[in-house]
Amino acid sequence: MRLHQMLRNTATFRTVFDFGDREVAHWFPGHMAKGLKQMRATVKNVDCILEVHDNIPVSGRNPLFQESLDVRPHLLVLNKMDLADLSAKNRILKQLQRDGVKNILFTDCLSQRDENVKKLVPMVIDLIQSNPRFHREEDTNFCLMVIGVPNVGKSSLINALRRTNLKKGRASKVGGEPGITKAVLTRIQVCERPIIHLLDTPGVLPPKIPSLETGMKLALCGTILDHLVGEDVIADYLLFSLNRLEKYSYVERYGLGEPTDDIQQVLKHIAVKLGKTQRVKAITGVGNITITVPNYPAAAYDFIRAFRKGELGQVILD
Repeated sequence: MRLHQMLRNTATFRTVFDFGDREVAHWFPGHMAKGLKQMRATVKNVDCILEVHDNIPVSGRNPLFQESLDVRPHLLVLNKMDLADLSAKNRILKQLQRDGVKNILFTDCLSQRDENVKKLVPMVIDLIQSNPRFHREEDTNFCLMVIGVPNVGKSSLINALRRTNLKKGRASKVGGEPGITKAVLTRIQVCERPIIHLLDTPGVLPPKIPSLETGMKLALCGTILDHLVGEDVIADYLLFSLNRLEKYSYVERYGLGEPTDDIQQVLKHIAVKLGKTQRVKAITGVGNITITVPNYPAAAYDFIRAFRKGELGQVILD
């Protein structure tokens, strides 16, 4: 099919995602509330706040951080930039600056040689030295607090800083789903000259997610546990988002032939292509038979995981 024909077909795709009667769960378990309380209690011993976020850099941030912790020099670290569409970088920077965020650094903390990670310590030192340190004026060591919503790479940032500045291995456990860090940990040294310690903290979502749209973006990026929203819903919203942003790499990846707005068609192709099928019993008029059908949940999980790993292209959802 010719390109112009393919693009003409996309004109009939959804322009609004139908949430129906769905509600995104307000995932604010006990360790989140406890973590925010600990952050508030600890902030008096902190010289600078490092807020880590990913490819929902505007709508996905937690406003509670500004209300509770925005009393120290602040650096917004936009992580996972290997997964983001950097053509939108200038637009995102302007939006964040309009929101009062002045100090921003893009990073890819899983990369063994991210030049921007090397810039972080000098940036932080400049921020600290240009602001009063109150009762910590005589202390030559620095203490930073790393904050953010779940699963944006806070622990990966700490490990990247240790790898870059101390040539040492990881000190914080990382994982592919939210909720790995449960409490504010002891101080972790990440630099020798000057001596800098970081406080890792649990990811904290707002007790009430402001909109279904924001909730779906958070779920798509793995900030909310998949089963609380439903892998089928997340996969459908992913397809809607890719089409809306004109990111059609899923077509070639799964051998679809052309873009589609039908999530069942996409999941069926994924299941067939990857052999994700299951055998089920079917009752017929002449007896029971066993048939092979697509495993839609497994296909949805593969589709979502491919997006989170950057295999469907670089995307900024805001």
